[in-house]
Amino acid sequence: MSIRLCAFADEAASDRAGQIQALRENRISLLEIRGVDGVNIADLTEEAAKTFRDQLDEAGVAVWSIGSPAGKTPITDDFSKEERQFEHLLRMAEIFGASCIRLFSFYGTGGQEKWFPEVIRRLERFVAMAAGSGVRLCHENEKGIYGDTAARCLAIHQALPEVKAVFDPANFIQCGQDVMEAWRLLSPYVAYGHIKDCTADGQVVPPGDGVGALREYIPLFAKAGGEVLTLEPHLTAFVGLSGLEEAGNRSEVGQVLRFDSSRAAFDYAADSLKAILKETVSFT
Repeated sequence: MSIRLCAFADEAASDRAGQIQALRENRISLLEIRGVDGVNIADLTEEAAKTFRDQLDEAGVAVWSIGSPAGKTPITDDFSKEERQFEHLLRMAEIFGASCIRLFSFYGTGGQEKWFPEVIRRLERFVAMAAGSGVRLCHENEKGIYGDTAARCLAIHQALPEVKAVFDPANFIQCGQDVMEAWRLLSPYVAYGHIKDCTADGQVVPPGDGVGALREYIPLFAKAGGEVLTLEPHLTAFVGLSGLEEAGNRSEVGQVLRFDSSRAAFDYAADSLKAILKETVSFT
């Protein structure tokens, strides 16, 4: 089976027309939707979503996943706001025909085991809310949340096997986690992957230029039946970036290479990823 390419097109352009153009010109037929016209998917109106869905259909682009911010809040916050937001995200998944919703496992835990029951309780609630929707919930490893290292991600998936994994090599590196060790632990749970790369000290670089072991990991992903890889280059600042990571815990973006525009950075990353794929697997 060929790997299918997906992307966070809001890293190419904030407006919907620019996103569609970037996807089509880079021959990427799947979108992980996160921001539209500068509005996060969690705040997008149903009317705007339906209009964008029609435009995507006309362009031959399908939404693979809702790149949601679910679980990107402090573990001590009132969870009822998250629940209301998640209801809206489920509606977004329905409108866009998305297969997945990506989510996180809460800030402010410090990786302490005492917070594990509350993390699971909240994720269980997301699972219950999504029951019957046909949408897979997929946890992304990220620095600053409970599920940052492979061991803590594994604990989440063992407790909630319904929750699958989004495998992000660069995020593991930024947590001091060996990528291939993480793959060995988490491969049975991985639904799809995010593609960004970084140096050993956490500087984000184009795919293949860092220590993210992409040439080693991607063939194993394909062999295990992996279907979709989402390009998330983070090579330049883009609309909405400041809201994606916890304050005081943000990665350096665009520090190693400089680009004239977000679109130029996106194109460069897409070409870099395709070069790796041509070396290692078949893809569409």
